[in-house]
Amino acid sequence: MPGGRLTQQERQQIAVGLADGLAYAEIARRLDRPTSTITREVTRNGGPTGYRADLAHRATQQRTHRRRQAAPQGSQASPQPHGRDAEAVHDYQETLTTVFMTSGLPKMMARVLACLYTIDTGSLTASELAQRLQVSPASISKAITFLESMDLIRRERDERRRERYVVDDDLWYQSMIRSARSNDQVVEAARQGVGILGPGTPAATRLENVARFLDFVSESLIRAAEQGREVLYTRTGTTSDGTAKPSSDHGPTAVPTATA
Repeated sequence: MPGGRLTQQERQQIAVGLADGLAYAEIARRLDRPTSTITREVTRNGGPTGYRADLAHRATQQRTHRRRQAAPQGSQASPQPHGRDAEAVHDYQETLTTVFMTSGLPKMMARVLACLYTIDTGSLTASELAQRLQVSPASISKAITFLESMDLIRRERDERRRERYVVDDDLWYQSMIRSARSNDQVVEAARQGVGILGPGTPAATRLENVARFLDFVSESLIRAAEQGREVLYTRTGTTSDGTAKPSSDHGPTAVPTATA
């Protein structure tokens, strides 16, 4: 699979594919590129209806130029921990941001979440986030409020009494439970409608089916989250033959208590 940045010719092919109504996966297949590359390219350059190859190519050149100008004069960028490639890490953050955006998060919220997930500590202050993302503190504050409301991050105070915004494994469990419970109001409203519209009528039957479906899905999701929660606390080790071997920090049967 070819690496490197998209060429102007490839961007023109993307524009043609979008005009023909092709899915991102099909465009990626024709270009021999990852689907995530096409998704990120289109999302950051106007979306499927507003994508223009020449404008996208020019915008990429400008971003690259600004990034080089922002780098320290006469020196390389700060070294990454664990010998990581700084350019590869930056590109991955953009890919993860795009994935979060396609799952429904607004752009700034997706950027904040991607930044936190690609920091080893999984924890940054508002000022650190603003500095890393080169945005205003107000933008960070708005993103934090939104992400907290979705149970996707939590806040805590460090030893200097500064508020830090944290992502950890248990947040995925909490968010999954919240998502499942969000169906409860729909189920209740649907069943209320059955009584008003008259049991057995077509409209009431439709609402009853919705209620039963969502009730079943929610209970199944909660049960699966409870059963699978241990996976979040299982580290993957390596055996002598190089294969991955999971091992739990809490023992083979321990299930951690939910974070408040």
